[in-house]
Amino acid sequence: MRIGIGYDFHRLVEGRRLYLGGVEIQHDKGLMGHSDGDVLIHAICDAILGAMAVADIGFHFPNTDESIRGISSEKILSFTIDIMKRRKFKIVNIDAIVIAEEPRIINHREVIRKNLAHIMGIGKGMVNVKGKTTEGLGIVGEKEGIAVHAIALLETSQEI
Repeated sequence: MRIGIGYDFHRLVEGRRLYLGGVEIQHDKGLMGHSDGDVLIHAICDAILGAMAVADIGFHFPNTDESIRGISSEKILSFTIDIMKRRKFKIVNIDAIVIAEEPRIINHREVIRKNLAHIMGIGKGMVNVKGKTTEGLGIVGEKEGIAVHAIALLETSQEI
């Protein structure tokens, strides 16, 4: 068994769509980023990559690469899953905390879990997503950004 931890944070800005877990969520702001800014997928990718000890998404998808500007984070997650499969790892479970004052994650939780499970090719019961607030404190509390912490537990059938 191998465990990895992922974290990401993006600023909320006007003029962008908001994606969390590959799901477009109606909101007056979206997340700034070189990609579509999906902090949930980014944190999950970093957790999976970390569990395999193969760097992070910044290494595999650098924000200096203009050819991938605006890339869908679903593609980043699919790429990460391809690496995982080639290295003979399997997901045991994913657990993520979305830290945001709004939107309320509870209202989107099930569709996000279903979409993430579909992209990763695993059962929905292996993916947990929960929302927390900072009770109005800090940059997240002031509704200026969204942060995510994620953990991935992987197993492998090969010697490492």
